[in-house]
Amino acid sequence: MTKTNITTDQLALLSLKSQIIEDPFHLLVGSWSPVRSVCQWLGVTCGSRHQRVKSLNLSNRALTGRIPREFRHLSFLVSLDLGSNNFHGNFPQEITHLSRLKFLDLSFSNFRGEVPSWFGFLHRLQVLKIRNNSFIGSIPSSFYNISALELETLDLSYNSLQGYIPEGIGNLHNTNLLGIQYNQLIGSIPFTIFNISRIEVIAFTGNRLSGNLPNGFCYGFPILKGLYLSTNKLRGHMPTSLSSCSQLQILSLSENEFDGPIHSEIGRLSNLQLLYLGFNHFTGEIPKEISNLVEFEVLNLGYNSFSGRINMEIFNISGLRKIALTNNNLSGIHPPNIDGLYLRNLTNLVEATNSVD
Repeated sequence: MTKTNITTDQLALLSLKSQIIEDPFHLLVGSWSPVRSVCQWLGVTCGSRHQRVKSLNLSNRALTGRIPREFRHLSFLVSLDLGSNNFHGNFPQEITHLSRLKFLDLSFSNFRGEVPSWFGFLHRLQVLKIRNNSFIGSIPSSFYNISALELETLDLSYNSLQGYIPEGIGNLHNTNLLGIQYNQLIGSIPFTIFNISRIEVIAFTGNRLSGNLPNGFCYGFPILKGLYLSTNKLRGHMPTSLSSCSQLQILSLSENEFDGPIHSEIGRLSNLQLLYLGFNHFTGEIPKEISNLVEFEVLNLGYNSFSGRINMEIFNISGLRKIALTNNNLSGIHPPNIDGLYLRNLTNLVEATNSVD
């Protein structure tokens, strides 16, 4: 019985080998041989107890080919990483037979067509990465409708997905990284996103999202570390509730239609390292409380309508290495002691089109 199971895994992998039309480094030719134990093949890991294939990692092998339907026979497979190859065509639906699968990475390949809705029926899936492919259509609602789904990472970035972010996104209670960057998604960010209390990274850059950020934006994100919303059509004021994201390290809101002032509450983000607010319509003075951000490394406020004098204490932040203030209405922004102790890490100061005195 054990031999039959091992043979089943071997035949499934040999079927994959037969679908590979380019293997420039000859990685599979010598290693994937029927005369050797499948557990000794390149990229294959077997379970110590049952001696079945539990992991297949062929990432970054420059392989070209298709995924065969026989993959469904790898019934003990827990991890499948085919990223950074040139697999193409449709991904076979038979993969739903892999009931133990927890990790699936198909990134940086050439898969086309709509995102398979049946991904949502892989009930144990914890990590799904399909970024940098040519997927089209909408985000399948099946991703969010299964209460048993344990997704921790969902990365759909750099495809050609369209439509709205589904309301059901709030069902991903265990997700810590949600990436849909550089697609063609429209509409507002659904309020249900606040149900994802374990989220650490929200990456929505490079879409056509619109509407305001709700006032209570950060109340549901106690451990959010990265908020990437640049290059959209978001508008309105920056919510004061952003200060409740106490763990926030990166805040990227550049290239939107935000307006109004930056409130003093931003000084409460004691872990903030990178702040990108360029190419918006922000007004008023730059709050002096920014100088409280001792972890600060990059401040980009260029191409807004900030006015007044900038507080020189901001230049006392020892780790500061880049400040961009281009195209505002600021005055007195040339820092003292630019070669001195406090600015020893500053490598880029952009202050053009302001009033320096």
